[in-house]
Amino acid sequence: MSFDREQVLREAAALLTRKATASMDEIAKAAGVSRATLHRYFPGRDALVRALGALGVEQLEERLDAARIEEGDPVEAVRRLIGEAMPVSGFLAFLYGENQLYDVAEIDEGWGRIDERVSALFRRGQEQGLFRYDLSPAWLCEALYALIAASGWCVQDGKVASRDSARMVGELLLGGMLRERS
Repeated sequence: MSFDREQVLREAAALLTRKATASMDEIAKAAGVSRATLHRYFPGRDALVRALGALGVEQLEERLDAARIEEGDPVEAVRRLIGEAMPVSGFLAFLYGENQLYDVAEIDEGWGRIDERVSALFRRGQEQGLFRYDLSPAWLCEALYALIAASGWCVQDGKVASRDSARMVGELLLGGMLRERS
């Protein structure tokens, strides 16, 4: 049986999102591998969490590319971004709450790249008079990430249907950031 690293990481993220204190034994069981196999690839929890952080950044950058946020109407670009981010909302929920990731240079660099691209989208919307000027692009980034993470938790807990999550995040975020038309 071959080791599917990404699948193990996805299962670990799903479990850790629900139970942040899960043991390596519990993570191995959830991922369908033995504890020895898990430790062969991730010698400890810190190594596992770092790998999760790196994979999360990689997946979010792929989602940004797929959303083509540099193209077209900023409002529609935000909607595309939200739609593309929903499949990794569980990862984002885990990463958003995992403080130990913020001291890892390569993960910080990845978040910096993500933040810059998303902030540029929000600035573009402000420059075109579509988004409120009193909400900084940095704040809008954090609001977006928090809403996507919250939707991931709600879907996972069965409080929100997966098919409704992107629409609900988009309505709440855009409802608060769009400028009122006079």
